[in-house]
Amino acid sequence: MSGAVVAGHNTSGKLLRLFGRMRNDAAMDEPDAAAPGEASHSSETGGPGKQARRELLAEITDFLLDNDLDISPGNLLAAHAAFSGADPGLGRRIAARQIAGEKVSQEWLNSVIAEISTEDDQKAELDRLFSRLENSIESFTHTARTARSAAADYNSELEQHVAVTEEPEAAQAQMISRLADLAKAMLDRTRRVEEEMKRSEREAATLRRSLAKAKRDAAIDHLTGLPNRRAFEYLLETHYHEAKREFEPLSVAFCDIDHFKRINDTHGHDTGDRVIQAIAQALARISNDNCHVARHGGEEFVMLFRGKDKREAQLKLDETREFMAQRQFVNRITDEPIGQITFSGGVADVFAYPDARTALRAADEALYRAKQTGRNRIELA
Repeated sequence: MSGAVVAGHNTSGKLLRLFGRMRNDAAMDEPDAAAPGEASHSSETGGPGKQARRELLAEITDFLLDNDLDISPGNLLAAHAAFSGADPGLGRRIAARQIAGEKVSQEWLNSVIAEISTEDDQKAELDRLFSRLENSIESFTHTARTARSAAADYNSELEQHVAVTEEPEAAQAQMISRLADLAKAMLDRTRRVEEEMKRSEREAATLRRSLAKAKRDAAIDHLTGLPNRRAFEYLLETHYHEAKREFEPLSVAFCDIDHFKRINDTHGHDTGDRVIQAIAQALARISNDNCHVARHGGEEFVMLFRGKDKREAQLKLDETREFMAQRQFVNRITDEPIGQITFSGGVADVFAYPDARTALRAADEALYRAKQTGRNRIELA
């Protein structure tokens, strides 16, 4: 353990008690109870579960102390989310900053946490909005259909009544005539109500189509036109179960534009946006019903390869990487050369891991290795 961890030994004891209860990964489960003769050895080594938690603890402690961050509840939760894999996005941002040699300041960490929290809040609010709208539309449509059906039945009965009373007996002619006039007026009114109900149903159908469009828009990243992270999570869940049932290979990949911060700082955010769009278009060219690409956030993309093992997916992604690496880009506004735009990637076999989320984390770690070993390359998990 590093000197920073030794210096924080008392803190480590508290963190161990805290995070020892929080880890719920299957790989972190405690070993079975040892036999009586093995109790001393098990206590001494701690087993794989305890060792994994100690390693997580060391990462968290080093991170907080090396960056002079407070041992606060918020920082502890953020560090745990980043280093345990609970929040791969936060982990990637921290890793990218460390690769760039920049310190993780409290201000930077707070801004990233706030951004992620805002995204989560927006997603939750959008889900609630869609649920309320769908329930309201369904209720309104049911009411309109029921009312129109009742009006139609009432019309039918009135028509029968009018047909009988239009030929009254002489002694009741005046009274029946009045009833007939009233019935005709009521018949006209209910017909108008029935038409209004039909119009309401048409409006409800239009509203339902609008809601479906809003749902599609909510799943699209508007800068690139690709599906966003929310949509990709749904695709991954769907293909995971289908591929598992059909015994088909399934691979996932994380991609990240190399030196993107330098592009933004040198040429501006508008140029940075166009670079993101260029990479998105290149990755979209290999998309089909069994290959999906989405913008995960910032300069990051995530891909799903159905029917391809990780090496086949690596080759497919590598073709796009080479295509992009051969191009030279120019700033449209200043005509200054941007030069070569490259990206790095990591690929993982989904079914080599307990679940899709763990496979995504493995692909993310492979991407991190690609960044560490020179960039502009695709690494296998």
